Amino acid sequence: MRRGVLFLGIILVLLALAGVFAALVLHDGLSATATPTKLEEFLARNARRLATPSGARAMANPLQPSEGNLHDARLHFADHCATCHGNDGSGETVYGHGMYPKPPDLRLPATQNLSDGELFGIIQNGVRFTGMPAFAGHHGKGDDSWKLVLFIRHLPELTPAERAEMARYNPKGLDERAEEQQEDEFLNQAPQTPKPAAASKVPAPNTRDAEPK
Repeated sequence: MRRGVLFLGIILVLLALAGVFAALVLHDGLSATATPTKLEEFLARNARRLATPSGARAMANPLQPSEGNLHDARLHFADHCATCHGNDGSGETVYGHGMYPKPPDLRLPATQNLSDGELFGIIQNGVRFTGMPAFAGHHGKGDDSWKLVLFIRHLPELTPAERAEMARYNPKGLDERAEEQQEDEFLNQAPQTPKPAAASKVPAPNTRDAEPK
């Protein structure tokens, strides 16, 4: 009898915990505009860490932060990543605000304190149940991902000139491209020299009428 009561009590406790967890997770319905709770953030961070093999966490970046590598990574990030993360890594974008969970600010310690191997693994394999896709085999070789790791490390020191360069490589919609094309055509149009006005022709006087008869 006691064993049955104990078993029933455990079931009730588990159901209560499941109900509390569901209430925390399903707050604001299933809207992607909601803000994750602290519990969700804690569980997500630890689940991501547990899902990263210890061997991957220990991997060191084989590339150096040379100007060439950072330049390649800037353009790659602008074309592939900035739509959600923003050129500055803040996540303050239209798509970023509409995702659940929101993209993290890559400049903050929560990302910067990850190891090179962890960052590489996230880029290559994505993060399940988030908007972060897996890029392994879809956007070039592994060196591209290692270059992005270098760029993520550089984000806290990103300069205005670098951001301006990246803006030229961001994906653009049809309206933006049409507007740019119109601006280019206007700026590249050769100035036309106005033609001189044609001199008015005055009819020559009729000398025959002027002759004495």
